[in-house]
Amino acid sequence: MDRPSTPAQPSATRTLLRLWPYVRPVRVRWTAAAVTAVVASCLGLVFPLVLKWIVDGPVADRNPKGVWLGALALLGLGVAEALLFGFRRWLVARPLASVEAALRADLYRHLQRLPVAFHDRWPSGQLLSRGTTDLMVVRMFLAFPLTFLIVNGVTIVVGLILLLSQDWGLGLVLLAPAVPLIAVCYRFEDAYARVSRRAQDQVGDLTTVVEESVLGIRIIKGFGRHRSQARAFRELSHTLRGTELTKARLLAGILAVITLLPEAALGAALVVGTVRVADGALSAGTLIAFLSTALALRWPIESIGFLLAMSQEAATATRRYFEVMDAEPESTEVARASAVGGEGPGAGAGGGGLRFEGVEFRYPDAPAGSAPTLHRVDLHVRPGETMALVGATGSGKTTLTALVPRLYDVTAGRITLDGRDIMTMPRDELRALVSMAFEEPTLFSASVAENVLMGAEGATPEQVARALDVARADFVDGLPDGVGTQVGEQGLSLSGGQRQRLALARSVVGEPRFLVLDDPLSALDVHTEAAVEAALRRVLADSTALVVAHRPSTVQLADRVALLSEGRIAAVGTHQELLRTNAEYRYLMSGGTAAPGEAARG
Repeated sequence: MDRPSTPAQPSATRTLLRLWPYVRPVRVRWTAAAVTAVVASCLGLVFPLVLKWIVDGPVADRNPKGVWLGALALLGLGVAEALLFGFRRWLVARPLASVEAALRADLYRHLQRLPVAFHDRWPSGQLLSRGTTDLMVVRMFLAFPLTFLIVNGVTIVVGLILLLSQDWGLGLVLLAPAVPLIAVCYRFEDAYARVSRRAQDQVGDLTTVVEESVLGIRIIKGFGRHRSQARAFRELSHTLRGTELTKARLLAGILAVITLLPEAALGAALVVGTVRVADGALSAGTLIAFLSTALALRWPIESIGFLLAMSQEAATATRRYFEVMDAEPESTEVARASAVGGEGPGAGAGGGGLRFEGVEFRYPDAPAGSAPTLHRVDLHVRPGETMALVGATGSGKTTLTALVPRLYDVTAGRITLDGRDIMTMPRDELRALVSMAFEEPTLFSASVAENVLMGAEGATPEQVARALDVARADFVDGLPDGVGTQVGEQGLSLSGGQRQRLALARSVVGEPRFLVLDDPLSALDVHTEAAVEAALRRVLADSTALVVAHRPSTVQLADRVALLSEGRIAAVGTHQELLRTNAEYRYLMSGGTAAPGEAARG
């Protein structure tokens, strides 16, 4: 499955440091938790010293009271260690949950600000996995691996100091595997990072398939494609399984090496130490303390592979998160004036209404050298006028309407509203002036009223009722809770015509000055369409409107018609004028979808 390409990746450490702004607010509690864990871990290294004192002291002197005193000391150390580790977990639980929540909130907020072109490129499952699975991995890393990388590092250093201070010869025997271990860990990190990235990307692909299958369940069932969808899911699952097994093999390999080399060194130290005790060069208590300290370091050393693996997964998850966060959002500031004309006192004189001047547009991901989707479009929709936009499939109608509210920005030329270049207008102001209804109506898992109010947040109940009346959405009265009825995900509990009427109501509820309608009545039957058109005329009389139309009945709403052909405005006139003078227009109005050349020959 295609996904956006990723640039060369920085080191894991540099990547993870980008989380610092989110960790900073909880740094005191996190630091306290880390210090607590270090103290608890280092308490474990006191056990061998107590054992040495017991063996060389009370046991050698046959002093039962001293043995009991040592036993109580060991019990106290064990209780203290357990309490400290419990306190550490309490310290980090709530703060790190808030870090995850802040990361997720920022991601969601950023996704809303990213341009439509970004969402065109990114599969929704990839974005969903970044906001769920990846952030869970980051939270777990901050709660456990990061803390214990520090804790175990300090513990190993302190333990080695204790070992060398007890007997430097035996200490050097245990240190012998250090260099090969470092080399193996370095190679492991690089290999595991690549496999971890591949696995997390495949999780995103799998999430996309699941999401598409759920949203498209009617298509899958309607065409009997459940087997092919299941096969696609199995193939992706099998691929992910293979990647996860590769991860498991890498982890098993590093754990085997990390376990084997220190164990071999410990065995060698045991043999050397036993010989020295037999020769009287080393006390039994010292050997017991030395071996106990070495055994206490087993878990910190053997956990290195596991902690490095989790760290690499967290670094990969962090990279995936910031790949989205680093994407450039829509600017909240005004942009430059367009190349055609400037913004001055006389700019746009006589250009009231909606005007396209030399507009060109090419999609951001279009192949280099390909023809633009729109080329030198010049069109003027006068104030209060309704202009129908007609053209064959693929002529660029939907693209042209998407330029008005700046869902995409023009490549060249400019668009003005009442003489103002939209590129110099704040997006919030522009989108308050322009209201849209799309051919594919999107509804949200909310009530009817909430869906309509997305078109004008401050609209009154009376305005909502008026908008529903204009859209002839009288079916709402028959719903269980009227306008308070939940319409369900994607509005799939409603028919296509009902969804389209609610989308139309959403576009007119705010009584906008400029209205852009992309074939808003395509799913309606003839009688409902006629009723909606009759009510819509009242709204259009007070707005400057551009209406994409495919049927003559929709064209009748317009004062004039513009014919868009191969990305250019080929003709402008009234419906009757174009029927008389333009062969392509006649062909389209008769139900044809031929290319302009074919229409002309017809």
